Amino acid sequence: MPPPRTRGTALRQRLADLRGPDVPAKALDARALAALAANPGCRRRALLDGAGVDKAALAGALGSPSAFGQSQFALTRGNAFEAKVKADGGAELLRLVHEKLDPRAPAPAGASVPDLSAAGPEGRTARTALALREAAEAAGTWTLLDHPMLALDVAGSPAFLEPDAVVVHPDGGWTVVEIKSFPMLDGSADPAKVGAAARQAAVYVLALEEVAARLDPAPQVRHQVLLVCPKDFSNLPTASAVDVRKQRAVTGRQLARLTRIQDIADALPEGTCFSPDLPGEQLTAAVASVPATYAPECLAACELAFHCRDRSRAAGAVTTLGRPVRAELGGLTTVEEVLAAARGETGDPDDPAVAALRRAARLRGEALGAMCR
Repeated sequence: MPPPRTRGTALRQRLADLRGPDVPAKALDARALAALAANPGCRRRALLDGAGVDKAALAGALGSPSAFGQSQFALTRGNAFEAKVKADGGAELLRLVHEKLDPRAPAPAGASVPDLSAAGPEGRTARTALALREAAEAAGTWTLLDHPMLALDVAGSPAFLEPDAVVVHPDGGWTVVEIKSFPMLDGSADPAKVGAAARQAAVYVLALEEVAARLDPAPQVRHQVLLVCPKDFSNLPTASAVDVRKQRAVTGRQLARLTRIQDIADALPEGTCFSPDLPGEQLTAAVASVPATYAPECLAACELAFHCRDRSRAAGAVTTLGRPVRAELGGLTTVEEVLAAARGETGDPDDPAVAALRRAARLRGEALGAMCR
């Protein structure tokens, strides 16, 4: 007699059915989680990411391929730089952590680098938690965890995350290390890229805090992360401490707002599937069955952005104009509603948004009339 299906196993089977027969799940990484937290109202992305759907393949099958993602050259360069930083047991990396974050601690020498290999992401997550606990108990020494595996619950589904490194200080505190291949010129880097790295690191901090909360006493998870980049135009590593308290608070709050994936999946029509092998019409209908919240910012963060933009424009949604405009328009959700309200055909005159639109239309008419005289 087969064992009874629990809610967790039923959800995993449901998500596997959504991906399609024999379609492997795509891992949800910290970069995707940071983008998801920036748009928590998008149920489409929450479900597709939670189910492990390959959104790039899905976008291609829908006829709206995405240019989102890193080039192969950038990936190769980044991997080569990371290997250089971690060479010799991470000696240079630990030196930078000591210099930038913990200069009062004893200099790192002969730091421990535990083996984190295990079967599957669940096994690696458990092995990482054990290594962190052992390192926290071994007070007075430095420990470097190279590509540890962390887990974070996202809308009821576990996401497995792999930071570049986590360093355990002699006082037992934990620090996230982000290694990027963009340059740091004269001690500073591109603010947009640093911001993206900080949001990504904040996700790792949240996951580390869950591990720390299970220990007694709970180690300190430092909110200053170390960002390591090439110095100027060389391949020599340099680093800067980045405070991610703000990003951690915002990301945690936004992830908590996400509708649970189980609730989204339960609202779908029976037989819904997002396999790229399906006919175009069936796949388009499946994607349309999940509500999306498109904004221009999605173009830099989501593989389905072009598809969602086309549908949003076809529906005349004001979200295509950007979140600030959408926020100013209150209950007016389409361009047609906005124009009708401005012309005085619909809308409550006491509504501040309607009143502002009518005043703007009146001023525009007066300006155009003055130009024609």
